[in-house]
Amino acid sequence: MNLHGTEVREAALMLLRNGVQNADVARRLSVPLGTISYWKHVDRVKRGEPVTIRPSLLCPLCDNRPLDRAAYAYLLGLYLGDGHISHYAGHRVPSFMITLDDAWPGIQAEAEDAMHLVFPHNATCRVRSKGAHNIKVYFKHLPCLFPQHGSGKKHERKIALAEWQQQIVDEHPWPFIRGLIHSDGCRLTNWTEKVIGGERKRYEYVRYFFTNTSTDILGLFTDALDRVGVEWRPANQTRRAQNISIARKASVALMDQHIGPKY
Repeated sequence: MNLHGTEVREAALMLLRNGVQNADVARRLSVPLGTISYWKHVDRVKRGEPVTIRPSLLCPLCDNRPLDRAAYAYLLGLYLGDGHISHYAGHRVPSFMITLDDAWPGIQAEAEDAMHLVFPHNATCRVRSKGAHNIKVYFKHLPCLFPQHGSGKKHERKIALAEWQQQIVDEHPWPFIRGLIHSDGCRLTNWTEKVIGGERKRYEYVRYFFTNTSTDILGLFTDALDRVGVEWRPANQTRRAQNISIARKASVALMDQHIGPKY
């Protein structure tokens, strides 16, 4: 059903064909701008005119748009830890959001930089929340890029990578690990005391922890660690979460080379 009537539509098309801008047509005829844009697109297709799709609408999967694969691997790690996709009724397209603590402004900046690389034609924004910021971007094809999206909490549903995602993680395991650590991991300095020659001495050592409630996400993390030669072991766990510990000196050195402390 044409809610605006055939006469209104024909009047709009006449103005558009004479070069009047979409926004001006919308104001003159009191028709939503999105409707005017849609009418113009359909009319140009029917008339055989070339139609240029805005780069911000192109999807790396559906339209074969180039994708920064290393940046995507990092963003995927962040998403699996602290990200989610929402589509509110009042919004035309879904939003991709990573929630990051204000204690780590460097990670917030790195996350936003990765979004710019993965979505080069889409604007990002930061929304303040208590003690944190939500780094956001809007894009129609988010479910294509993050097929792990679904209803309910991540640890309550199956989380598995699509074949093309696994290929990216295999190519860029360190950015993926970095994203997971930046979301749900930490670097700590532990200490212990030993008695040597009758004297008690304090020894400090660095270790990394990764904590998550999803056994599937934990598995993705440890698989990536295995790929880069980092030794790990399960640590103590609670009823709600499980921990992966990286404490061997050579493995910590590798993690420090590619990850380092949060910042």
